[in-house]
Amino acid sequence: MSQKSLEDRLQGGVFLLSLSLFGLFWAVLAALKADPTVLPGPVDVAQVFWSEAAAGRLPRELFATLLRVVVSFGLAMAAGCLLGFLLGRHRILNRWADPWVTIFMNLPALVLIVLCYLWIGLNELAAIVAVTLNKTAMVMVTIRQGVRSFDPALDDLALVARLSRGERLRHLVLPQLAPWLAVAARNGIAIIWKIVLVVEFLGRSNGVGFRIHLYFQQFQTAHVLVYSLSFVAVMLVAEHGIIQRWEARAASWKR
Repeated sequence: MSQKSLEDRLQGGVFLLSLSLFGLFWAVLAALKADPTVLPGPVDVAQVFWSEAAAGRLPRELFATLLRVVVSFGLAMAAGCLLGFLLGRHRILNRWADPWVTIFMNLPALVLIVLCYLWIGLNELAAIVAVTLNKTAMVMVTIRQGVRSFDPALDDLALVARLSRGERLRHLVLPQLAPWLAVAARNGIAIIWKIVLVVEFLGRSNGVGFRIHLYFQQFQTAHVLVYSLSFVAVMLVAEHGIIQRWEARAASWKR
């Protein structure tokens, strides 16, 4: 067995053990509280999970939220990467745009969501725009910093070798920018789905956030936990199955 395979198995074992300890901690707290209306145990939540899944509500709401996350994430990454690259390359443009970046970085997500609903309406476009704007500034700042860290010697090498723009992008820009792209993606996965839930909580008629709002009004704690933990599970799979592997590959060119 190779060392890498052994490390992957060890990491997977630690991950599963850590989740098991979390479940045990949750079960102990629920037993101490002894009030399932306040803190239902894992078994109670599992029963509600199967009920919601069998009725088709859970998969349907998960898909609606995941679709918003994917669309908003893709738009934010595309816009943030383009703007961040331009700001990192052109100092004058960065000097003029820096106050704008600061404003959008510090504008609370809740305020931007409410404004988008007021300006555009309680529709899907407003939800996507609100989430995208919230995330774009963060991607922009990360990519801008990544561009500023480029090795100037590689630019000189590109001039000497007379590389085309496509060759520069493929062989010089993307390898240097890959770790920063991975960081932007990881932060995006960690944050953007939370913003989507707030958007759904405030003004959508489907999705995980909508269900959490509905069951919150009905004081059904187990249902709130089912929808919350279900989407957390989806994000854990994305983090460990996609983002971390991409991050490892992005940094491999340095070794």
